[in-house]
Amino acid sequence: MPGLSRRHLIATTAASLAAPLLWQPARAQTAALGGAAEQAARLDQLWALVVRQNGEQVFARAFRGPALERPANVKSVSKTLVALLTGIAIERGVISGVDQRVLPLLGYDRFGDARDEMTIADLLSMRAGLASTSGGDYGAWVSSSNWVDYVLNQPLESQPGGQFIYSTGGWHILGAALARASGQSLHRLAQSWLGNPLDIVIPPWVADPQGRYLGGNDMAVSPLGLARIGEMVLNGGRIGGQSVVPQSWLERSWEPRARSPFSGDMYGYGWFLTRFGDSPAAYARGYGGQMLVVVPERRMTIAMTSDPNRPARSGGYFGDLRGLVNRIVAAS
Repeated sequence: MPGLSRRHLIATTAASLAAPLLWQPARAQTAALGGAAEQAARLDQLWALVVRQNGEQVFARAFRGPALERPANVKSVSKTLVALLTGIAIERGVISGVDQRVLPLLGYDRFGDARDEMTIADLLSMRAGLASTSGGDYGAWVSSSNWVDYVLNQPLESQPGGQFIYSTGGWHILGAALARASGQSLHRLAQSWLGNPLDIVIPPWVADPQGRYLGGNDMAVSPLGLARIGEMVLNGGRIGGQSVVPQSWLERSWEPRARSPFSGDMYGYGWFLTRFGDSPAAYARGYGGQMLVVVPERRMTIAMTSDPNRPARSGGYFGDLRGLVNRIVAAS
């Protein structure tokens, strides 16, 4: 089964922190990635590529689009960032845990059906059971007068905790629940809990008619900042000796809980789980070809931003990006 088990994550993260510095210097690594860099440059949809290994930046280039230090719309990579915020919220006691029911957190009464049982875990694994508000259904959703109401009133297509249904609406519910439970906006949580400790600027992004920042889409992070988030994850949730995200949360997040019908990859809490070459890996994926890849065995993170207005299907441009990641990992 593809993905990273709890035991495997513990072992590889420990090895990442304890292994001696055996890798080549950054300049030699950049040369080793030369073929991959040429391949990347030929992808006219790709904006930027950043590769870090063993704590060093071994490759960073903006082929087109904004500069490496400028925030870029990372689209549905935002879902993974909201998942990280959820782990922090649990550690801080803002919410009690993944088994907490969602409706009371939002201040809603019972519906009298299965949605009353929907939990934080169901939202994190995209198994809320509600009809999707992504793809062709996205426009009607964000044109509605209340995005949370619209999502909660979608038809039940499965029991919560059952079928994987890709939907940004579930993540907006989660973001709204975190904001209401904490008494702070989702933007403030993102900047305070992730941006500040990582020295990353996360600008305000689109909000719903009630002023709730969109959970699961349209957050902006620079390519360098995205790679820094990956470095923190690779190091068990720590950066510069400071704990940002609990390592125990990352272990839980990388346990397979569902399978994507689109890519065939497994899905945990906000992370797709797969293999690149012979190495287990976790990745975040956003529309247009935004990616954050973490490969613990190779002590490597890869961040990519792309034109957010062009599609990136599994059999098209996203497939090209997977090939590029495979080549980078093979060269390490």
